Amino acid sequence: MQAGRIDIITMGCSKNLVDSERLMRRLEAKGYEMHHDSHDVCGEFVVINTCGFIGDAKEESIDMILQIARAKEDGRVGRIAVMGCLPERYIDELRQEIPEVDEWYGKYDWNRIVSSLPDRNTSGAAEPELWERVLTGAPYSAYLKISEGCDRFCAYCAIPIITGRHHSRPVDEIVEEVRSLVGKGVTEFNVIAQDLSAYGTDIGYTNREDGTRSGLATLVDAIADVPGVRWIRLHYAYPVDFPWDVLEVMRRRENVCDYLDIALQHISTSVLTAMRRHIDKDATMRLIERIRREVPGIRLRTTLMTGFPGEGDTEFAELVDFVREARFDRMGAFAYCEEDGTYAQKHYDDDVPVEIKERRKQKILEIQEAISAELNQKLVGRDLLMLIDRIEGDEAVGRSQWDSPEVDNEIRLSLPEGYAMPAPGTYIKVKITEADAFDLRAEITD
Repeated sequence: MQAGRIDIITMGCSKNLVDSERLMRRLEAKGYEMHHDSHDVCGEFVVINTCGFIGDAKEESIDMILQIARAKEDGRVGRIAVMGCLPERYIDELRQEIPEVDEWYGKYDWNRIVSSLPDRNTSGAAEPELWERVLTGAPYSAYLKISEGCDRFCAYCAIPIITGRHHSRPVDEIVEEVRSLVGKGVTEFNVIAQDLSAYGTDIGYTNREDGTRSGLATLVDAIADVPGVRWIRLHYAYPVDFPWDVLEVMRRRENVCDYLDIALQHISTSVLTAMRRHIDKDATMRLIERIRREVPGIRLRTTLMTGFPGEGDTEFAELVDFVREARFDRMGAFAYCEEDGTYAQKHYDDDVPVEIKERRKQKILEIQEAISAELNQKLVGRDLLMLIDRIEGDEAVGRSQWDSPEVDNEIRLSLPEGYAMPAPGTYIKVKITEADAFDLRAEITD
């Protein structure tokens, strides 16, 4: 056990990662040596930031807590704190079942961890702003969380139960965070929220198409104004009440990527109604068509669900046809999993066998793989701007503006002999020479 060291372990989504990075900055300011997701956890204090969204994620979080509890019993670590979504939902049960944990915090009170620890910093430095962070990933790329919570209450989703009602951060505060991060070398910003479409609706903005500006369009324009911001990418929009004016910003601003992550979940009207998604098949198709019409060349990422209660062969056939027709540029899929406390758990029978859910998921993923391969082939011969992420041997690996880190395509760049290897974070023009479903190969343009 190392005195003065704190280990932070982050489970789950990028929104959790932002919270961990904020906590690290505040603990660093108190004079502690910070380590994130280390393979050798040995701190006098360990904080596990958990996920409680779906069954697999909950199990992974619990497994990690038990692993660190064993390390405590062996004397390898000191006190243990658990924060985030899991204790937000199940704190009473967890306290009883895992007494080895010393402190439990929910999703919004994790800042009390800072006040619970003695101050080791004798310099008298000012306390950092709550949004200040220690970046744990690439120093040129950051997730930018602009709101918390969700008011949609989809039948299958536990997020509103965990996070509470939607609340937006002020535009000025977010822009100040962006300026700070640019000053540290960040050039790529992946904007995230549980519900991007609702940003600003609780702080005076509307999404009406009456000449007023939506909160999201106002914010993205303001971020794009910050000198040094090269790429802005938008994640997790909701299809209902979509802020259409953000597409005008996307068209006009070169540093706003032609990319949108918008989870649609299904296409069958009967399934969408049961899901309480507040949209039907025809409106979904019109939404996709309009987005693509207003931003020609935009790359759309979506997520679809198989096996929701009531999804029979007919409804799944609709979903299959939809995947083939819509031809998404990026697509993920998951099988329905019943979540405690949700409308679906209370009111529907989980009537689709697990093996059928998984088989259906695999089928639409296979269809999408073929579509992705076809779409990527159309890029062969095109010049693209590539952001270098890492160096592997004699290759540079990175992404285009249409690809978010960790989930989308990668470009592998072969460099000519004698060419200086570009550093990660470098933007470089390349020509695509080969393509498959998930990877592109490129060479330096003349």
